[in-house]
Amino acid sequence: MSTKRWTVLLAVLVIASMVLAACPAPEAQVVTEIVKETVVVEVEKQVEVVQTVIVEKEVEVIATAVPSAEAEVLRINLGTYPDIIDPQKSSFVNEIAHLKMMYEGLTTLDEELTTVPGAAESWEYSEDATQLTFTLRPDLKYSDGSMLNAERYRYSLLRNVNPETAGEYAAITDEINGAPEWRGCEGEEACAAAAAVVAESLVASHADGAPCEGYEDAACNTFTITMSKPAPYFHVVMGLWVTFPAKEENISEGGEQWYNSSKFQVGNGPYALQSLEPFVRAYFTPNANYWRGTGMVDIEYSYITDSAVAFEAYKNNEFDIVPLAAEDLEVVQADPVLSQEAKIYPGSCTFAVMFHQLKEPFTDQKVREAFAMALDRESWVRDVLRGLGAPTLTWIPPGFPGYDAEENRWGFDAAAAQAALAESSYGSVEALPPIKLTFSDTPRNRTRNEWLAAKWKDVLGVDMTLDPVESTTYTALTKDINTAPQVFILGWCADYPDPQNWLSVYWKTGAFGERIGYSNPDFDALVDQADTTVDPTTRDALYAQAQTLLTDGAPVAFMWNNVNAYMVKPWVMGIKTTPQDAGWPGDIDPISIDIDAAAMP
Repeated sequence: MSTKRWTVLLAVLVIASMVLAACPAPEAQVVTEIVKETVVVEVEKQVEVVQTVIVEKEVEVIATAVPSAEAEVLRINLGTYPDIIDPQKSSFVNEIAHLKMMYEGLTTLDEELTTVPGAAESWEYSEDATQLTFTLRPDLKYSDGSMLNAERYRYSLLRNVNPETAGEYAAITDEINGAPEWRGCEGEEACAAAAAVVAESLVASHADGAPCEGYEDAACNTFTITMSKPAPYFHVVMGLWVTFPAKEENISEGGEQWYNSSKFQVGNGPYALQSLEPFVRAYFTPNANYWRGTGMVDIEYSYITDSAVAFEAYKNNEFDIVPLAAEDLEVVQADPVLSQEAKIYPGSCTFAVMFHQLKEPFTDQKVREAFAMALDRESWVRDVLRGLGAPTLTWIPPGFPGYDAEENRWGFDAAAAQAALAESSYGSVEALPPIKLTFSDTPRNRTRNEWLAAKWKDVLGVDMTLDPVESTTYTALTKDINTAPQVFILGWCADYPDPQNWLSVYWKTGAFGERIGYSNPDFDALVDQADTTVDPTTRDALYAQAQTLLTDGAPVAFMWNNVNAYMVKPWVMGIKTTPQDAGWPGDIDPISIDIDAAAMP
């Protein structure tokens, strides 16, 4: 960059400092919220802060839990700070890693990924699987000691479906009678009518059927959901974060950013949020009112996005758990101490190169095929991931119901890739419009995306522009069809082990695939039929057809399946792992974790 060329960036960083004194009961605290407006000037690739303006204002924060002076702290680096921490609006794994600590659904998953009772002690379907009734456990409470009844769960589902919420995962509860009509309604009259149908489909009551009388009704322990079609899997959905019972009054009082304050994040899960400093750290303490018992350690999340920096901090005993990056694997394997601390086991995620099908040149299927076949997945896993993964040509990963071991289309074939590009409407690489490869900006991500761009250059002759963006911004961009980049890497990790979660939830029109412009009515018809089919053999066959149809159009380039890879200090005990550990190992059951203080240096 010329010294005469100046790029001026304006960044606004909001940091809420919430340092709370230990005390025996929740206490109101006045803290200072610091808003920094920083002007950054980039000259010759060096960034200098030239002006910082600080504005202070007092806000009230209430601690919902208080750490013991003797409490051991489990220190975890989670990486990117969440774009949002709202049960009915979140969708990314780092967001869910926070919500699972603070809330619990009516059902939950155990260590074997079997759906088991959560806040509900039991559930029952009608004979045709169109109605599902939950009975809540007695005496449920939030972390602040207030009552939790069935009305709270009714509110969470109403809020998830409500189009004004605009939740990222809203479609996952479309089985509720009237839900898709309300989500997609137009006009005040139509929206009111659809909302009324949903309201009638979600009934909180006493055990004898008497109606509930609000959030303070202690006898309100029954929740009945009426669905528009048979949905024998819906009890599993009721364990997902979109059902988590955040308090209506806290959301209203806290406003648009309610989730960034421990005052309003009051949940019913295993841990309570004591303090939150956005982009810096979150501090959780055991919820003494959790029905399963009380955790043994405090837990602290940090948000260091540079994995090299986090790894050095881990080696200096500043963290107890960090993700193990591929770039550090050889160092770990060669070290007699670190090699014993590596925890590597099967994962549940598929990563793909996403092609935006409403943005040229990826509107052309032949271009998508060319880019997919130009990917040497074996080399990527070997040279870039250092073996921490497995190449894939499928969406559903091995070991999960619906995996297609026979799928082999769009694999690496340089000659076929070049031929597909020549057959496209563009005819040659010279006719392609400019292409940006967008990614979350860290030093290691730069190296990885440089590798990717170089391979496409080598095989197809394409000159791509690297487009690094700040990590939380990257997450936000990929959530919207209007801002999602031309081409980028993104993954999907299982919420529950069923083809419905991989196919209907992600690729059906109106769901996540539509962010890159994917919509196929024939695919929709197949998954709609599969979703309502009770016979497992017929259901599996329909999902298999849908997956084949999905791959037919090469909407993305399936690239690799992950492994879970973390570094865990030897003094951390009681961790339970599952393939779905997308946040950190042990988050399936954090109250089982303890720290052997005697083993610490």
